[in-house]
Amino acid sequence: MSAMIPYGKHEILSEDVEAVARVLRSEYLTQGPAVAEFEEQFAHYVGARFAVATNNATTALHISAQVLGTSAGSRVITTPMTFVASSNCVLYCGGEVVFSDINSDDWNLDPNRVEDLLKKNPGTYSGLIPVDYAGMPVRLPEFRELADRHGLWVIEDACHAPGASFEHAGAVQRIGNAKYSEICTFSFHPVKHIATGEGGMITTNNEVLYKKLLRLRSHGITKDPAEMSEYDGGWDMEMQELGYNYRISDILCALGTSQLSRAEASMAKRTRIAARYRAELQDLPIILPAVRPGVTHGYHLFVIRTSKRKDLYDFLRSKGIYSQVHYIPVHEQPYYLNRYGKQSLPNAEAHYRECLSLPMFPSLSEDEQTQVIRAIRDFFKAG
Repeated sequence: MSAMIPYGKHEILSEDVEAVARVLRSEYLTQGPAVAEFEEQFAHYVGARFAVATNNATTALHISAQVLGTSAGSRVITTPMTFVASSNCVLYCGGEVVFSDINSDDWNLDPNRVEDLLKKNPGTYSGLIPVDYAGMPVRLPEFRELADRHGLWVIEDACHAPGASFEHAGAVQRIGNAKYSEICTFSFHPVKHIATGEGGMITTNNEVLYKKLLRLRSHGITKDPAEMSEYDGGWDMEMQELGYNYRISDILCALGTSQLSRAEASMAKRTRIAARYRAELQDLPIILPAVRPGVTHGYHLFVIRTSKRKDLYDFLRSKGIYSQVHYIPVHEQPYYLNRYGKQSLPNAEAHYRECLSLPMFPSLSEDEQTQVIRAIRDFFKAG
């Protein structure tokens, strides 16, 4: 039998190793120039004014929610079809989470259902956290319009979608440019587009938020004389608020910058892999990911839906092909059930019963993808 094929996989090349080695030979392992370089290049890549790197995407979400004022009494709407960090960040700040259902077409948070919630309880919500599920951009302009009308902020959880885009206002809008959200967050987990092992990034166009994020990332401390009440010399610093140690190392940022240099090539590979899946699976009794005009999918995941999900999952596993399920809806996790009780979100629940993520990563070879496709076709032919 051939080697196991995972659903996702990082790719480390010789230039990545050398980038890390240069930092290891340098004077800084953390809080050095590699962090600022990664932030600057990432901001340029997505088209945002500012970027703040953190030690993971969960901490990026946490301090993003905090700088926007989330606290006791805050109520924030998000999707149940995501990793738990998208909602946990609100709870970390003392706020409450309200889940709204997804679209049945692109599997993202449904703006119409969100609007229904806002109309039922006007003036009781603080913000929105839509998620680019699997790499499909959410209908961000619609969420921006809702937020402006109801006095809300928007954090776009784009952990699945660096390199994705959508057309609006006569231009291509790159995910992460923060034109339709106060803040956008990204992940550099090993199965993501850019892999640093652990790591996250926040982008924004708001300089006030940017400076607050920098402080919160590092214990609430500033060393900028212009921000201090008194300044006694180069050693001086002020802790101006209660912050955290959410810093990322120069080692990981060097790896991130190296990976970022081939982000477009990696996106092109993901798109080609997705196109082949579509072409060779379209005649089977499965639902393929949606295609929306003017939208470039990020394809962090290639999610299909089938009523035979469990059987297909087991069959693929028997062939050494490791698919995955994304996600168990957050509102059905035991912690959230205990906190909020049973909720009915039928589209998310129907999606969970049928969704399956096929192998999707830039180094997936043609032969490996052939094995995956052949196994899926064999399964439906037999069944």
